[in-house]
Parts: sequence; structure tokens; C-alpha cells
Amino acid sequence: MAKIEAVIDINSTIDNVWNIISDIDNEPKFWKGTKEVRNISKDGNIVNREITIAFKDKKCMQTVTLSPKEKIQADFTKGIIKGTKTVTIQQKDNLVELKAVWDISLSGMMGMFTGMITKHIQSGSEQALESIKKEVEN
Repeated sequence: MAKIEAVIDINSTIDNVWNIISDIDNEPKFWKGTKEVRNISKDGNIVNREITIAFKDKKCMQTVTLSPKEKIQADFTKGIIKGTKTVTIQQKDNLVELKAVWDISLSGMMGMFTGMITKHIQSGSEQALESIKKEVEN
């Protein structure tokens, strides 16, 4: 398993940051590694969906759990990625800390690409958090 972490401080309120990150249909706008999102079902704060990732346009199934104003956890349930991506928000003085933590591996024969993909996910996560920060602070 590869553990990837990115964090950024945003000059805003929890509510403003949550409004942006909890719009999970808008994920491809910020997360360039996610090309497309297709929701399959929604039950309260749990969404089952199919995403198309930038790596060879592969499709993955996710169960996304939204814990309002705390975290969004995406569990990869089927596809080449196994594991979780968790995005958390937390008030820090007059700033909001936004953190993304991935705990993933690639399945089957794709496992040999885990190291290469880790670098792309790290870079993509840092870029996503910067984009979210710009959106919130403007």
C-alpha cells in the first residue's frame, strides 16, 4: 500500500470550504486524475459511483461517505485502485486545514506501477488542494 498525504491552509470558513469539497459531482474540476464521475445510487450521505481515472481511462467503483464539515471518504471497491482517499477539513485558528490522504495500491498486474502512480497522485493532490484554495479564497 502507498500512503500519500497533501495538506494546505485556506483563509476561509469551514462552511465555505465544505460547500466546495462536498460537491463531489464537481470533483473532476479540481482533481485532474478523475476524468469523469457517474453516480449510481445515493442513500443519505453515502454515494455509490463509477469514476474514470486519468490512468489509461480505467474505471473504478467507489463508495463515498460524506461526514458533513469533517471529511469525505472514498472507498475504492472495484477496479485497478484498492484502498481509500480521505479528504478532511479542520478549523485551525482563523484558517481551515484541508488534507487529502490516500492509502491505496494498484490491483493485479498493475501493482508494478504503484510507485509511478504514487508520484502522480501526490502531485495531483497538491494541485487539487491549491485549486480548491483558489476557488474558496476568490
